[in-house]
Amino acid sequence: MPIRIMRESDAEAFLNVRKKTLEETQFMLREPDEFTKTVEQQREEIHTISAQGQHLLLVAEEDGQIVGFLTGTRGEFRRNKHTLYIVIGILQAFTGQGIGTQLFVAMEAWARERGITRLDLTVMAHNQAGQALYKKRGFVIEGTKKHSLLLDGNYVDEYVMAKILT
Repeated sequence: MPIRIMRESDAEAFLNVRKKTLEETQFMLREPDEFTKTVEQQREEIHTISAQGQHLLLVAEEDGQIVGFLTGTRGEFRRNKHTLYIVIGILQAFTGQGIGTQLFVAMEAWARERGITRLDLTVMAHNQAGQALYKKRGFVIEGTKKHSLLLDGNYVDEYVMAKILT
């Protein structure tokens, strides 16, 4: 499965995958109707991120179609520039096929090349599959954010997870 850096020409396909992941799972932060970015806004964001080289936008492809993504937002200040905050999404039809692992391997290589030494993410406490992937990749739970999210009228805890790159 090809993993590559996102291009401006991927804007529409990437938006479609992001929207679909929001519809397929409740493990993402936003609800489907809260995602209102236009193709042009997404294209401009990709352009800006690519030009700066500080953040990461990866896509996973199957037969030329984007089926997953990983974004990494680097700390912007001297005190946190060594950190990368990660968000990952994979279409349900493609989960369990090693795509998440491949995205993490590519992300870690990118991070190491840039001197990033701490990887951060959050995961809902009941997201067993997500936790399994992150633990497999060496992430550990550092804490719990109690009542962090409100999902269908119920509070949900999130785990703060991190990996130190050595």
